Amino acid sequence: MAGNGFHQQLTDRDDSVLVVIDVQESFIEKLDAGIAGPLLNRIRWVVEMAVRLEIPLVVTAEDIEGHGATVPHVAEAFPDGTMEHNKMTFGLCGDPAILGAIESTGRRTAVLVGLETDVCVMQSALGLLQEGFRVVVLSDATGSPGDCHQAGISRMRDAGTVVSTVKGTFYEWVRTLRFVDEHLDPEIWSGERPDGISL
Repeated sequence: MAGNGFHQQLTDRDDSVLVVIDVQESFIEKLDAGIAGPLLNRIRWVVEMAVRLEIPLVVTAEDIEGHGATVPHVAEAFPDGTMEHNKMTFGLCGDPAILGAIESTGRRTAVLVGLETDVCVMQSALGLLQEGFRVVVLSDATGSPGDCHQAGISRMRDAGTVVSTVKGTFYEWVRTLRFVDEHLDPEIWSGERPDGISL
């Protein structure tokens, strides 16, 4: 199991896998309108940055037949051929195929975004910790109604999950201005950013 020493490490893009959990309309519509739009923008943006940085994605959607697939605003940012795993357990580690997809990346830092913070994200985080992963949850790219969001964040932090933000983790992934200048489109720094993104 991941120890407290993992909190002292910066998140390495070459060891990261981005796990996008259940970003579906049935969960989004539970959130206040003022929260939902910026949240989806942040999730989409971190997906776009992961793709630029060649960080692999694993995507889940809970009971696709019942709840639908990932909302188009986020799914449009997935690379061609991205598989959306139909998750029928709350914690993704309860599905051997999904856990296998994460393990097959060879990465040992699982960065989690999605919904809902206190249910599927939390249960997935705890399961991945038990599997020996370093787990990072992006608190501003996860969501749950009302007080349930913070309750889920607190439970994960107490269990040993690293709690970070979209901005903080992005800067940990890139580390240097030189890397940004050489590899990333300057528009992400100087151009108009979607509502909810602050760098």
